[in-house]
Parts: sequence; structure tokens; C-alpha cells
Amino acid sequence: MKRIKLLIIVLSCVIVSSCIPHKDTIYLQDKGRSNNDTIPNNLSEVQKPYRIQVNDILNIKVKSIDQEAVAILNPSGEEKLNASSAERAYFDGFTVDVHGNIRIPTLGYINVLGFTTEEIEKIIEKKLLDEQFKETANIFVTVKLAGLRYTANGEVGSPGSNVLFSERVNIFEAIANVGEIPVTGNKKDVLIIRQYPQGQKIHSLDLTDVNVMKSPYYYIQPNDIIYVKPLRQKSIGTGETAVSSLSTIASIVSLLATSVLLYSRL
Repeated sequence: MKRIKLLIIVLSCVIVSSCIPHKDTIYLQDKGRSNNDTIPNNLSEVQKPYRIQVNDILNIKVKSIDQEAVAILNPSGEEKLNASSAERAYFDGFTVDVHGNIRIPTLGYINVLGFTTEEIEKIIEKKLLDEQFKETANIFVTVKLAGLRYTANGEVGSPGSNVLFSERVNIFEAIANVGEIPVTGNKKDVLIIRQYPQGQKIHSLDLTDVNVMKSPYYYIQPNDIIYVKPLRQKSIGTGETAVSSLSTIASIVSLLATSVLLYSRL
């Protein structure tokens, strides 16, 4: 009888520890801090303008009435037509050096560290008008990040680096592009490792909470590292779902029953 009770206790512990709660697998839950709306009325997306950092790559284009006059400022990339978009952006773009400068033909070095792309457009346009062109040239400058590069590690479908050609990417889009988080991934504590001028900082996001969309880290930034932790259930080697957990439990029951039988014969 004692052996049976011990077996029941062991099985109960295995069942409790191996099952992943359903609520831990669902994104954007209303956790009782709002009204009956699916999305709280006061919920708003938060995104501060991105400020350029070291190693960022900028795509700069200059247009004018006389386009030949600004041709030297616009890399053609014709020698690399077979390269991917990311590769062309790397070779044709302007990389921010360790001092925060970019080097532009005829203009020389321009410090862009800490500026937004809109501010850099105005800086380059003013420099061109002050040094090379008149107002009648109708200079028009566009500055964009040459792709948003980030890295995803841990419990995601395809860990590694990825480049998205968009200026605005939220955490769900970033994860979806690296293969989604499996059942064994911890959606309640997704880490964002972000680079700042003074060093790296780690931020945590709970993707199961609808209020994650109010987080200042909801939108990723260039060079972000996304790390998804594995759940404890994976580390103890149990099943990912109830069905696979039951299969594991059945194996344990068979093993324990055999052990009890052998022990009783001694």
C-alpha cells in the first residue's frame, strides 16, 4: 500500500511539473487591468524617434534639378547587381564610424551620432547649400537606415540575425520573421538587449499581456538582441503538450511498476 501511495505522489508531481499552463501560451491577454474591451481605451503604441549609433548604416540619396551635378553623392551599386538587398545596403551605404562620423563625397566627414534621420537630412541639405549649390538647385535629401538588423536567440524557430527593410517593426513582427516562439518558450519574460551610447541594457517584455503595446521597448531598434528563455518544463525533459506529457508519464509508470514488482519479489 505504501508503495502505491508513493507511486501516486510521484506521478502527481510529474503531472504538475510537466504541464505548461494554457494561459502561458497565449499572446496579448487582458489580465483584468482594463474594461471589457479587447484593447484598453488608453492603450497607445509608444515609439520614440531612433537616434543614430555607431555601426549603423545609412542610405543617403540626393536629388536636384541637375541630377548629374549630384551623381557623385548617389552610389549606383551597378557592380554588385547580383548582391542581395542587405549586401547592396552594406556596400553602398554610409557606415557610422567609432567617432560617430560618416564620410560623404565632396562633403567630407559629418557627425551624425545621436541624430535622427530627419535631422541628418537637414544637416546635409544645409551643408550642400552653404558650400556647393544655390537655392534654385532645389536640393532634396533623403536619409534612411539601410535595413533594420536584429538578432534573435533562444526558443525561436530559426535563431540568428535578420534584416527587415522597414522603419517600424514591433516585437511580434520581429519574432514572426525568425520562426515564432514554440510552446517551450517563455513568452512572459522575453529579453531585449539594447545598445546605448553608454553601453548595453536589458529590458523585459511580457508578450502574454496586452499592455505590452504600451512599453517603450515594444518596437525594436537596429542591433537589438531578442532572447527567449526556455520554460522550466523543457529543462526537466518532459513533454511540450498534455499528450506528450502523458506519453512521458506512461513510460515512468511502466518503469516504476516494474521496479515495484522486482522489489516485492526480493
